[in-house]
Amino acid sequence: MPPLGFPPRSTHPSLLLHSPLPFLPPSVLGTVRALLAVYTLIAAVVILGLDTAVYDRGPSYLCYFTSLSYIGLCAYFWASGVQTIAFARTERRICYPLQKWPRPLQLMHVLLYTSVAVYPLIVTIVFWTLLSSPQSLNGTYNAWSNISRHILNSAFAFFEITCTNVSPPPWSHLGPVFIALALYLGVAYITHATQGFYTYTFLDPGSHPGLVAAYVFGIAIGYCILFAVVKGAITMRCRLSRRCWGSEADAERPGEPEALDDWEEVEHFQQ
Repeated sequence: MPPLGFPPRSTHPSLLLHSPLPFLPPSVLGTVRALLAVYTLIAAVVILGLDTAVYDRGPSYLCYFTSLSYIGLCAYFWASGVQTIAFARTERRICYPLQKWPRPLQLMHVLLYTSVAVYPLIVTIVFWTLLSSPQSLNGTYNAWSNISRHILNSAFAFFEITCTNVSPPPWSHLGPVFIALALYLGVAYITHATQGFYTYTFLDPGSHPGLVAAYVFGIAIGYCILFAVVKGAITMRCRLSRRCWGSEADAERPGEPEALDDWEEVEHFQQ
């Protein structure tokens, strides 16, 4: 087995960027991803600019998990959009630049996809259940900012889950993506130590010390549940796609999805 469990031409389905669905050809998928990349970039830049110039919140922009996950979403759409367009432009549609990347970078791309499929859902749920207020949608800028980062982010993730041919994240991704989420706790408390405020009130041990651990534990359990739900939804989508639009010949065609049994081989890293 090659490093990371990828086939010789790195056509592992975790790296496949196109869609076999008849209503979403590769060129359309690449265009949609590129448009989402442009939108998320514009949203991130405008929000950072206004927070800095008007609301004096620029220095704390990167202290929020919402901002960090949104930047990850933007980065993913730029990377996947370019890769998908490059794939759509190849003559036989059997290769794309990602296949030539070093194995660790391929794994990082797959991990980025896993985070993009899960983090936005966490951000949306936590914001609208714990942090939002009647003022969250007051004013044009406030409404657009919160809709872009706390509603559309999950809509974009849902698009990736349902309308692409990317395979389910392997269970081995549960740990690394959770570690990245847990490390944010350090960012939150470093922010309090350096800037004097808690990015999220439920992390303040002074106001409710007994509840901080409960909130953190609840988010951890919620993450695991969402990971399982996302993995199950993508598995169902792939099986439905293969049943409705696939064929036995498709399984043998270079660059086409492989068997479901091969999807979790990505976690095997061999020197």
